[in-house]
Amino acid sequence: GGLGDVLGGLPPAMAANGHRVMTISPRYDQYKDAWDTEVTVELKVGDKIETVRFFHCYKRGVDRVFVDHPLFLEKVWGKTASKIYGPITGVDFKDNQLRFSLLCQAALEAPRVLNLNSSKYFSGPYGEEVVFVANDWHTALLPCYLKAIYKPKGMYKTAKVAFCIHNIAYQGRFAFADFALLNLPDKFKSSFDFIDGYDKPVKGRKINWMKAGILESDKVLTVSPYYAEELVSSVEKGVELDNIIRKTGIQGIVNGMDVQEWNPLTDKYTTVKYDASTVADAKPLLKEALQAEVGLPVDRDIPVIGFIGRLEE
Repeated sequence: GGLGDVLGGLPPAMAANGHRVMTISPRYDQYKDAWDTEVTVELKVGDKIETVRFFHCYKRGVDRVFVDHPLFLEKVWGKTASKIYGPITGVDFKDNQLRFSLLCQAALEAPRVLNLNSSKYFSGPYGEEVVFVANDWHTALLPCYLKAIYKPKGMYKTAKVAFCIHNIAYQGRFAFADFALLNLPDKFKSSFDFIDGYDKPVKGRKINWMKAGILESDKVLTVSPYYAEELVSSVEKGVELDNIIRKTGIQGIVNGMDVQEWNPLTDKYTTVKYDASTVADAKPLLKEALQAEVGLPVDRDIPVIGFIGRLEE
């Protein structure tokens, strides 16, 4: 969805501005061109020690790093036929908190342990002078682990975290007792503490990952200036986190567009290619082709309106 588009397009744009950029995501698939770095780290997840490996490829100036662990690849590839977040839409896998705890911890290790030399401008590990951009609730433990594990040891002294909200409706609300799974000091409890009127997953008191991500990060961002206004405008629009966001402040930076991906001169999905000078001739032809394909009356003078968004209550 939108998060995928942002992570596809924004990092190459940042790299083009001279930044050294790494994305870190779960290895849900046998991604083409992403090779095993043979670097492993051990992380405490729940009450177990888990080993993760890092896979890597370098594209358009960006180090694409994938966290390899059975909780990601085997779960999604084999057993669930590519359901990433839960067995059915809107339902969490029972171990989602452990899965995303693993992702957050792995993301904190990657800049330190991966010795990456694909770029002609940068070489070696990224080191500790970095900015983490955490996206949505799944990454909300990152600023917490940064403060709990690394900063007390004098690591990542100058590192900062920006927390970016793509969709406020998904917050990672779980039973309050589950806080123990996260291996965080008790002083973080208040950042997670959340009470709502719903019975799922339990009644009343919960932990809320996104609340903690907002409170523990250095800066809170979202995907447009208007969405930033909307999130603080009411309880409904902010889905009960509006007061927390008003407290921290939020900055909306409008989602850009990847002009390599969305280029009508090179688009492999269209039969007629065009640019600014030929658009008026090409578009009516493409419209007719679309109308024919989907069974609409073929008429180049009728407007066709495209809507990209969710069909959701």
